[in-house]
Amino acid sequence: MKTMKNCCTSTCSEQGAEESHPDQQRIVLISPYDLGRQPFALAEPAALFDKAHFEVKCLDLSQQKLTAEILAPAHVVFIYLSMLTATRIAVEAMPRIKQLAPQARIAVFGWYAPVNEKFLRQLGVDAVFGGESEGDMLAYAGSISETDDHAARKKAVINLSGIDFVLPDRQSLPDLDKYAQLILPDDSRRIMGFTETTRGCKHLCRHCPVVPVYNGRFYAIPAEIVLEDIRQQVAKGARHISFGDPDFLNGPLHARRIVEAMHKEFPSLTYDAVIKIEHLIKYPDYLPLLSDSGCILVTTAVESVDDLILSHLDKGHTAAEFEQVVGMMKQHGIALAPTFIPFTPWTTLNNYIDLLNKIAELKLIMSVNPVQLSLRLLIPSGSRILELPKQETCITDFNPASLGYTWVHRDPEVDTLQENIRHWTEQAEKDGLNRLDIFNGIRRIALKAAGRKDKDVTEEQCGDPVPVHSESWYCCAEPTEQQLASF
Repeated sequence: MKTMKNCCTSTCSEQGAEESHPDQQRIVLISPYDLGRQPFALAEPAALFDKAHFEVKCLDLSQQKLTAEILAPAHVVFIYLSMLTATRIAVEAMPRIKQLAPQARIAVFGWYAPVNEKFLRQLGVDAVFGGESEGDMLAYAGSISETDDHAARKKAVINLSGIDFVLPDRQSLPDLDKYAQLILPDDSRRIMGFTETTRGCKHLCRHCPVVPVYNGRFYAIPAEIVLEDIRQQVAKGARHISFGDPDFLNGPLHARRIVEAMHKEFPSLTYDAVIKIEHLIKYPDYLPLLSDSGCILVTTAVESVDDLILSHLDKGHTAAEFEQVVGMMKQHGIALAPTFIPFTPWTTLNNYIDLLNKIAELKLIMSVNPVQLSLRLLIPSGSRILELPKQETCITDFNPASLGYTWVHRDPEVDTLQENIRHWTEQAEKDGLNRLDIFNGIRRIALKAAGRKDKDVTEEQCGDPVPVHSESWYCCAEPTEQQLASF
């Protein structure tokens, strides 16, 4: 399926409704937030619905506003819940969506849909889908009538049997240049495309939101579909591709085939991917391939430099292996962007300072987005964190409105430190401080909380600037005022 009709445009919210098709039922696909990227998770089902002769409209709330022109004729509204931020935005937007689409059934899909089913149904959600759900979504939309309700409404549908992928329909989304871009160390920018080569994950990290839905399974998207998706984005101006797989080396041979073919066809195209420390250690022979084929940035979920915390999270790597990977990536000229969950039930004031000192020691200050140093462990429904004894996790209760379990640290000073650092970081970024100044500010706050003193980190310990996405990493945070402005 190589050619798709244009179902909506990036200016549809400004120019009013497009011509309606009275013989077609309208499906509206909504993405509340997807890290500033053009959402694959709308483009892929949009193609399937279009092929089934539905009239498809897409709304990306990071770029567009909710409008009656788009929503009023809707037969079904599907909302993509990929992460906490997206789900919080969806919860806030739900009353407005129901007001603008009074005749439509509301359905949700994505990682955060099944685990929050009960709460979402209380808000008026009619159907809940997870996993490889596009076929079930299509069947649900086709079965609804005034007198017949589809059985999928009665309980969440998590399908792990795989689907037949088609080429994503990206014509129905805002142009790529409206989305986050890649910023290079010399401050030049590249239009960034976004695609996926696999879905799900074969790993079972305790804190990961993918696990409750996929439970250790992953599915490869056919290489010819991925490559054609890359081609259509390059034709629209993409000079860099961001691969959104939970882990790019879940299927290493599949990844190899794709990057080799991509580089052969587009030798100047660069890319980035998310790869576990565990996989970087396991497949060292892949690093020359990544480097030679245009990979300039790898994001990796380190989470902690404390082996006890890593064990609790079941991350599959040690602090020493993280240090080993830092050296390996430098050797092959690939920038590393570590991510962290610094505040957990097992965090102490001292091991938080140890984390900061390790970042400075490894010269990664320029590589770590400051927001990463303020994040607090999220425990959604179905999390494997719940396997641990309650006294270890500090869980107090389940709060549906916050989309997870509340936990309170045994040492109140750690919770206070997290709040202080979150506020400091937000204000420092608003004030335009550079990463070294923000890092030193965070470190001073932590040292003071622990009753310790030390010199500030110097510029020599910063490390080299690395390529970054222009959109800050907000996957585990409350939505901002700007993100809520679409409704």
